[in-house]
Amino acid sequence: MHELEPSVLKKVNEWLQGSYDTETKEHIQKLLDDQSYTELTDSFYKDLEFGTGGLRGIMGPGSNRINKYTIGAATQGLSNYLKKTYPSEQIKVAVAHDSRNNSDYFARITAEVFSANGIFVYFFKELRPTPELSFAIRELGCKSGVMLTASHNPKEYNGYKAYGADGGQFVSPEDKKVMQEVASITSIEEVKFDPDEQNIELIGEDIDELYLDKITKLSVSPDAIKRQSDLKIVYSPIHGTGITLVPQALKRFGFTNVTLVEEQTTPDGNFPTVVYPNPEEKEALTLALEKGKEVDADLILATDPDADRVGIAVKNNEGEFILFNGNQTGSLLINYLLTAWEEKGKFTGKEYIVKTIVTSYIIDEIARAKNVECYNTLTGFKYIGELMTKFQGEKTFIGGGEESYGYLIGDLVRDKDAVVSAAFISEMTAFYKDKGSSLFEALLEMYQQYGFYKEKLVSVTKKGKSGAEEIKAMMERFRNNPPATLGGSKVVALKDYEQRVETDILTGSRKDIELPKSDVLQFITEEGSIISARPSGTEPKIKFYCSVKGTLSDKAAYKEADQELEQKVTAIMADLGV
Repeated sequence: MHELEPSVLKKVNEWLQGSYDTETKEHIQKLLDDQSYTELTDSFYKDLEFGTGGLRGIMGPGSNRINKYTIGAATQGLSNYLKKTYPSEQIKVAVAHDSRNNSDYFARITAEVFSANGIFVYFFKELRPTPELSFAIRELGCKSGVMLTASHNPKEYNGYKAYGADGGQFVSPEDKKVMQEVASITSIEEVKFDPDEQNIELIGEDIDELYLDKITKLSVSPDAIKRQSDLKIVYSPIHGTGITLVPQALKRFGFTNVTLVEEQTTPDGNFPTVVYPNPEEKEALTLALEKGKEVDADLILATDPDADRVGIAVKNNEGEFILFNGNQTGSLLINYLLTAWEEKGKFTGKEYIVKTIVTSYIIDEIARAKNVECYNTLTGFKYIGELMTKFQGEKTFIGGGEESYGYLIGDLVRDKDAVVSAAFISEMTAFYKDKGSSLFEALLEMYQQYGFYKEKLVSVTKKGKSGAEEIKAMMERFRNNPPATLGGSKVVALKDYEQRVETDILTGSRKDIELPKSDVLQFITEEGSIISARPSGTEPKIKFYCSVKGTLSDKAAYKEADQELEQKVTAIMADLGV
């Protein structure tokens, strides 16, 4: 790129001449002097969009970057929304941050802008997990909250997650109203940066204590934990916030033999020991797996930087450590919870669980067998939270989750929670060990009982404007000409969540889908495979969630049966042209 487009240059000049700090202006001027036009274009060609979940982007100066000014504008917009929504109340909010570079600084800016708008802020004085923010919003009677985090994105990123009064992320129509208020901030002069310190109260240990106390009371099998208190657990927070609460939660539950992955216990926004701080990636668990082998662990746990998602590894029957995917862990958790509740005689007939439409349908089977209602929502944990709020006081939420390693047990928060999940995955491991079994054995038994479900996520990246058009064209093609067969089995139904209609391919009959509109298609085959196609909302990708089903008559046949299902997935993806 040899020069800047006029619209970009105009934005650059606005920042150079506007009420921005000297350091920001010097940084931009240096990029101009160095003719770093590509970087300047990326930084200024648009405004960083406040989406339904908030902001996420690369840190740096510019309108399309995460910095003091984009964070300030988002907070000013959110403040304006809150003041219009609650005109006659003293509004309270909670603010927390993770271990990322600048998260503490951005959290302070957020708290200051709220305070300058006459809003009272409960401000976590040190880094804390995302779920604890959700808990604090609910516990302290807040109308909103903000978490400064970019979850498991690379270290260059940061972000801003906005929450409503129920402790869940904003859902329709509130999310659109917040977005409109943020979009209407057109000048930095509109942002109130001068804090009113009287409106900021530091919080920390008191909320930790309350939260840990309440999650400990959720425990279903304390007797099994007592007998298996020396269960060998290895835990890594991957340089994130999990270190503040996960070890304490395990201790409260009664586990006495927890080994930390020392190299990853210090919070560090550079994530020096991993490529990506994402427990979905095997590489992120390398050190945890080494430690697990060293101490002969029963269970390995690793949480992402803001401790809302957790990955696990256990030994198979050959004694090798294997990683479970999010569907396997989520299914096992629900199966354990419903089994333990049943054994303890806790069912009243009002219990329910929630999952997303792209999460394993073995969970629906388990719920049916246990006579517990199972609800399916769109992807995004905010929809699970929305349903929980709707049923509060009427029904009892046992647990739920989504395939991307996010789970929740109990009704204390409205977001995925790796703290409570790590405690319950450990409890589940103790429960099965107490019966002379293991998590791997429990997985095989679940497959024997309910069917062998195998899930695989295939992501196809299509970058840039042409990529976005290609993804759109693929979805249109699938919508208008759905495949007749997939993996050798007839496609019998098509669910179009954008049109909110399910079509029976064989009869042509149609019925409504009772969920909000979303650009998702699901193909259902005669033999029970479910393939979901969904463009990503945050990346230039189209994602295919492939779920196939077989049987497992004998545990010894697991590897062979697994291989057959893997081949079926490959055949299905080939039929889709992926």
